[in-house]
Amino acid sequence: MTSQLLRKLLVAGAALAALSVTACIKPADKTDAAATAAAPAAAEAAASANAAQSAAATAADAAADANKATDAATPAAPEKK
Repeated sequence: MTSQLLRKLLVAGAALAALSVTACIKPADKTDAAATAAAPAAAEAAASANAAQSAAATAADAAADANKATDAATPAAPEKK
């Protein structure tokens, strides 16, 4: 009776270990596949972010130039005596 119980525990332990190993391996495969699939989208997003940053810098330069032009076009107020 003791040997049968021991055998059943060993089989159950081996099955549990096999399930644990299998469960740990599958998410890693899915993660790798998801990362591979997401790489092109991430590269495209990075390119879009660079383009947006460049556009923002251009807009800031244009605003600074417009402020300079406005300042140059505004006549100076005469000094009060």
